[in-house]
Amino acid sequence: MSEQTLNTGDVAPGFNLACVGHPGGQGKLDAAELRGKPWLLYFYPKDDTSGCTKEACQFRDDWSQFQQISVPIIGVSRDNLASHEKFRSKYQLPFILLADEEGRLCQDYGVWVEKSMYGRKYMGIERASFLIDKAGKLAQIWRKVKVPGHSQEILQALSKLS
Repeated sequence: MSEQTLNTGDVAPGFNLACVGHPGGQGKLDAAELRGKPWLLYFYPKDDTSGCTKEACQFRDDWSQFQQISVPIIGVSRDNLASHEKFRSKYQLPFILLADEEGRLCQDYGVWVEKSMYGRKYMGIERASFLIDKAGKLAQIWRKVKVPGHSQEILQALSKLS
């Protein structure tokens, strides 16, 4: 297990993964499709859990603001497409959800980490967001995200991105 350490200015790791919500109807999204505009990639632990639902609904509620500045939002977890489809439909999420079932993208972004709950250690996804600029480089990174206000924090960062 090699944990990747990414910093602002680094080229964002690429991907070509199965997804739900692709505007073109394709069942896969390639990172190369996003070149030329800024975009947000956010990692969350699990579909339809309390914190993940709150975060997704925050992005949904602020969706029009992201659309006004043409910034796609892409959510990533290790859940499968059926789980993503159910989650997306239940909460009317307007953005793409990537299925990183094998965890390669989580590894590439360094968000597959050891966690601890009630003294039990286990591997899981660290809630994190990556703002990628139009050149495909990491413009800003948020690790160990606290959900309240996070969407607005990203919109503020986007207003400063040229």
